[in-house]
Amino acid sequence: MRIDALSQIQQVYGTQPKRKAANVTGVSYGRDAVEISSIGKSFQLAKKAVSEADDIRESKTAPLKEQIKAGTYDVSGESFADKLMEKLGL
Repeated sequence: MRIDALSQIQQVYGTQPKRKAANVTGVSYGRDAVEISSIGKSFQLAKKAVSEADDIRESKTAPLKEQIKAGTYDVSGESFADKLMEKLGL
């Protein structure tokens, strides 16, 4: 077996001894920086707008609340079941 072939095999299989990195003194490192793209800024604006929006649409819920308070709100079980099955696609 040739000795130079052995070193090539060691390179392939990574069997050569690990070398420690030398300590370097007097080296200054740059500062890390983050730059947000215009698309990222748009996402931030959209996220902020959604978080500030009301979760409940009062225009839809106010009439129902009034009907419940007055005791005039009535839903048939059949109607509810039909709509539920329709929404589930059954």
